[in-house]
Amino acid sequence: MLNPFFLQGSKNEQNLVQDLINEQLRMYGVEIYYLPRKYITTKTVIREVIESTFNSAFPLEAYVDSYEGYGGQGTLLSKFGIQEVDDLTLIISKERYENYITPLAKGLPNSELVSRPKEGDLIYFPLGDKLFEIKYVEHEQPFYQLQKNYVYTLRCELFRYEDEVLDTGVEEIDNEIAQIGYIQTLTLVGSAITATATASICASGGVNKIYLSNMGNNYNTKPTIGFSSAPSGGTTAVGIASITNEYVNCTGTNGGKVQAVYISNSGCGYTVAPWISFNVIGNNTGAGAAATVGIATGVVQTVAISTGGSGYTSNPTVTFSGPIGGGITATGLGYINSAGSVTAIYMTHAGAGYTSAPTVTISNPTGMGATIGIGTYKFNEVIVGSTSGTTARVKEYTRSSNTLEVSIVDGTFTPGETIYGTESGAIYALKVQNTDDLVTPYADNDIIESEADSIIDFTETNPFGMP
Repeated sequence: MLNPFFLQGSKNEQNLVQDLINEQLRMYGVEIYYLPRKYITTKTVIREVIESTFNSAFPLEAYVDSYEGYGGQGTLLSKFGIQEVDDLTLIISKERYENYITPLAKGLPNSELVSRPKEGDLIYFPLGDKLFEIKYVEHEQPFYQLQKNYVYTLRCELFRYEDEVLDTGVEEIDNEIAQIGYIQTLTLVGSAITATATASICASGGVNKIYLSNMGNNYNTKPTIGFSSAPSGGTTAVGIASITNEYVNCTGTNGGKVQAVYISNSGCGYTVAPWISFNVIGNNTGAGAAATVGIATGVVQTVAISTGGSGYTSNPTVTFSGPIGGGITATGLGYINSAGSVTAIYMTHAGAGYTSAPTVTISNPTGMGATIGIGTYKFNEVIVGSTSGTTARVKEYTRSSNTLEVSIVDGTFTPGETIYGTESGAIYALKVQNTDDLVTPYADNDIIESEADSIIDFTETNPFGMP
C-alpha cells in the first residue's frame, strides 16, 4: 500500500528532476546535431527504405556515456579493406527533444514518428567529426523514477553511407559525404566557339599520302613514325600513328594494330618518295607495321592553329579549299584536349597542285548556337542530361578542369548532350562519362573485375564450353 505521507510522482517533483537533468546535460554534455531521416521511397511489403534524405540538422546537448572511448570493434582489416566499426552511446533530455525537435520535425514532409528519437536517424558527433546512425533508442532507463522517464539513451553505430542525400546546410556535416560513396566523373566542355587555323604549302615535292600495307600487331602504345631525310635545303616530313584494339588476334585477345598514319608536316624538297619506319620504344611490344609514301608538288605542308575554340565533345573534321586551276583537295582532322579545345590538326591527305595557301575550315563544336558553358554547379543539386534524361547528384565541380563528380546516377549520360543544373542553372556539354570511381581510394571493384576478366572472360566465349 502506498504511503499517504509521501508524494508519489507529483508534477512538481517530476519537473524538478527534469530540470536538474537538463542542467547537468548542459554542464557536462557536448553539442551534437540531430538529423531526422526523411523516407522518400520504401518497399510496400517489408517496408525496406530504398531512398532517404537528411536535409535538416538540429543542435542538441547530449551526454557521452561512452566515456572510455568508442565502443564496438574499432578499426578492422577485412577482405573488403579497412573498416571502422565504432559504437557510441549518448544520453539526451526527453523534455528537450519533445519541446524543441518534435515541433520543428512535425512540419517536415516524408517524416515518420517525430514524437521521439527513432532508429535510422543520424547523429553528427563533432568531437570525432563523424556521423553515427541510431540503432536502438532506450526510453525506460532509469526505470520510471517518480513514475516518469526523463532521458533517451541512444545506442549508435558509425554511419555507413548508401547513397543517402545529405544536404543540411551545415557545411561541416555535408562535407562528411562529399567524397564517399560511388562517384562517377563527367568531363565537360564550355561555351561553343569554333576553332580557326591557317595553312602553309610546299611548292616542291612533299608527302601527300601514306598508304598502310601492314597494320602490324601487339602495339600497346603508338609507334614513332620516321621518314628518311629530305635532300639538302629541304624539310623532313613528320607523321603520327593511330592504333586500334578493335581487331581480335588468333589467340582471342585484342591486339594493338596501326590503323592509320597522319601527316603533321608534309616536308618539302623531296624528289623521290621517302622511306617510312615504325619505331617502338620502352615497353612497346608491337611489330610488323609497314607503309608506303606518295609525294606531290604543291601540297599543304603544315596547319597552324590560330584559336583552339571551345565546346568540342569529339574530334572535329578539317576541310581545305581546293587548289586553283585543278588538283587534289587536302583533307584533315583535328584533335581536342580534355577541356574541349582543338590542340592539333593532322592531314589525312595533303592534296596536290596548290599554288597558294588554302582556306582552312574547322567544323563547329557540338551545341553550336546553344547557350552552354555558363554557371557553376551546386553541391547536392540534381543534374539532368538533355538527351538521355539521366539524373545524378553533384558531389563536386572543378571549373578549371571542367570536371563534375556525381553520385546516385540513374541512367547513362550521352556524350555531346547538355548537362543542366536544376538549382544553379549551370549548362555545359558532356564530353566523356567515366563510370570508374576515380575519387574513392577504396573503390577497387573495377580493378578486381578487370583482373578477373584476364583469368576468365565470359564476354568472349563460355570457358566451360556450350551446355
